Amino acid sequence: MGVTTVTEMTDGVLHTLFRTEQGGHEQVVLCQDRASGLKAVIAIHSTALGPALGGTRFHAYASDEEAVLDALNLSRGMSYKNALAGLDLGGGKAVIIGDPDVLKSEELLLAYGRFVESLGGRYVTACDVGTYVADMDVVSRATRWATGRSPENGGAGDSSVLTAYGVFQGMRASAQHLWGDPTLRGRKVGVAGVGKVGHYLVEHLLEDGAEVVITDVREESLRRVLDKHPQVTAVADTDALIRTEGLDIYAPCALGGALNDETVPALTARVVCGAANNQLAHQGVEKDLADRGILYAPDYVVNAGGVIQVADELHGFDFDRCKKKATKIFDTTLEIFARAKADGIPPAAAADRIAEQRMSEARAARTV
Repeated sequence: MGVTTVTEMTDGVLHTLFRTEQGGHEQVVLCQDRASGLKAVIAIHSTALGPALGGTRFHAYASDEEAVLDALNLSRGMSYKNALAGLDLGGGKAVIIGDPDVLKSEELLLAYGRFVESLGGRYVTACDVGTYVADMDVVSRATRWATGRSPENGGAGDSSVLTAYGVFQGMRASAQHLWGDPTLRGRKVGVAGVGKVGHYLVEHLLEDGAEVVITDVREESLRRVLDKHPQVTAVADTDALIRTEGLDIYAPCALGGALNDETVPALTARVVCGAANNQLAHQGVEKDLADRGILYAPDYVVNAGGVIQVADELHGFDFDRCKKKATKIFDTTLEIFARAKADGIPPAAAADRIAEQRMSEARAARTV
């Protein structure tokens, strides 16, 4: 049996782990359970505002390094998301490495739950890409720090409902800021990814009178929407969607990195507002969007409805209370656009400043 030492990790991963320009991470845990096949990474970015809350992603990464980097980026995003959502919670994220259709089992989920429990409440998990309410029900059998459970198991159920609702509020704010009217009526909206969150978002858009164009890599996801709403148009792929003539709003609702050096120059939309995490592929993309006159609603601001829901589960879930909080995403998004205009910076930078200020004030208060 070979033993992998820490010196065998690449310099890139080690640099990312300790990079001070992004504030660093408080704790990163590598988890392995050979019996079940579990390989996971739990990343805690910040507990300045409270326990680190963030979902568990189950994905077949191209490499272990890619999985670690994703956990680091996602956990940092959760710190900012929770701060701007007004939650007294820090940011964390976990990734389970592998194809969930092949590897997911009760044994594996229970093993993962034991690792979460071992952190003593510093990290609270929930659903993300590749994990579902039923999975959190299993995980919760091994840890008290699992949210996103079914109502039958004391949880709030599917957080995708309020995630989509929050994105819709972000779109309404974007329309208010750009066109002076908080409605999507008559606007053409392209949704890339109509899975867990995207299909709920389509419902909101249609109810508000928008024209909707969709794409998804899964045929069954497309069929679910098209069979129910024949007025919706589907295109072959994301590349075709972003080039759709007359597109007003582009909503990336799948995996991250959707806004990059190839897609931004090709965008026909005036607004980008979607549910996907980490939409900006690298630093500088936010400026490229601004230079093209494209309004970007920061992803971690508008997709916070889900985290608002699972956070409420820690105190005894109340849907109406959560929806009221998620509705405030409209006001928060407008505040960010106003701050960006006042400071002469892109909205993504303005959102970061507001979130960093709240976390900094919380750290300072703890040292008094």
